[in-house]
Amino acid sequence: MRRLLLLATLCLALASALRRVPLSRRRSLRKLLRDRGRDRGQLWRAQAGLDTSSEACAAFLETNEPLINYLDMEYFGQISIGTPPQNFTVVFDTGSSNLWVPSVYCVSKACAAHTRFQPTQSSTYEVIGTPFSIQYGTGSLTGIIGSDQVAVQGLSVSNQQFAESISEPGKAFLDAEFDGILGLAYPSLAVDGVTPFFDNLMAQNLVELPIFSVYMSSNPESPQGGELLFGGFDSSRFTGTLNWVPVTQQGYWQIQLDNIQLGGTVTFCAGGCQAIVDTGTSLITGPTKEAKELQNLIGAVAVDGEYVVECSSLSEMPDLTFTINGLPYTLSAQAYILVEYGDGMEFCTSGFQGNDIPPPTGPLWILGDVFIRQFYSVFDRGNNRVGLAPAVP
Repeated sequence: MRRLLLLATLCLALASALRRVPLSRRRSLRKLLRDRGRDRGQLWRAQAGLDTSSEACAAFLETNEPLINYLDMEYFGQISIGTPPQNFTVVFDTGSSNLWVPSVYCVSKACAAHTRFQPTQSSTYEVIGTPFSIQYGTGSLTGIIGSDQVAVQGLSVSNQQFAESISEPGKAFLDAEFDGILGLAYPSLAVDGVTPFFDNLMAQNLVELPIFSVYMSSNPESPQGGELLFGGFDSSRFTGTLNWVPVTQQGYWQIQLDNIQLGGTVTFCAGGCQAIVDTGTSLITGPTKEAKELQNLIGAVAVDGEYVVECSSLSEMPDLTFTINGLPYTLSAQAYILVEYGDGMEFCTSGFQGNDIPPPTGPLWILGDVFIRQFYSVFDRGNNRVGLAPAVP
């Protein structure tokens, strides 16, 4: 066991690879997502694996699955529940801790438009019956808790409790490309005290290391939208070495920001502030007052509910740098401005948004997909830390 841990440590020290690429989008579909008020980004298929260039690490190599990138706004994944398996597309969300999918007994329009779980069709299903209710930033639902086998591309967790959605009011989930959400945050965020999926993966010894990692492509046209690995990280997805940042609060994947600089000048968070690394949020968000000031400073103007800039000005716009644990994480305008095409025209919208999270949880900055696309992110439950490194395009 000690030798395995030593090998794991050696594997974690290995890293290599490349750089960045500009974004491209179709305005009409992306605008529809915004009109629905959805800022939840998502991941396509999670899988175990530790991909390194060393033979010594081959013992930790497991399967991985690609991500599907939907317009740089959403990243989808597939899981199965029950015996025989019933397949669902879900969000792998580091900003929540519960798993839920629509129930066959749900009559909401949002449920009717998606795959629904049929408990009577699964021989391994067990009724728990606890009422379930959850509120996200842009949607809510109610249901009941059940238990069954949950699998992600060969990784099968037994007796996983999950919510069967019975009511999904409003339009938040109606046009969603996903059926449900699988939360990857800490157990303290779990509604009804349900043990999160990744905690069960660890408890049932289904991962070699208590780590999962996320890569998000910055090109929605690419067939390789990215990947999510359970049990390790893929060193071919980032350049240099991973820089580790301590988790400050074990709920969200919360970390300390030293400051936020615009054009090399400390503009926000001068005395330090808190942020979360959230795969379930498409943009970078901050307190509304600061976010508005940031929009003004980059020259973004509110139009039809979005902040837009002149596409011709991108090369003149300042870099935005998050200083984290003493190191700079810099986004160019090409990274934080979302370029969209439609009707033969080019549109450029800001990747920032105001979002007030009240105390005691907030205020918080949310480093969503706009940030994660540029920085490969490793979530280490064993040491309660987040690893960050420049992502390969």
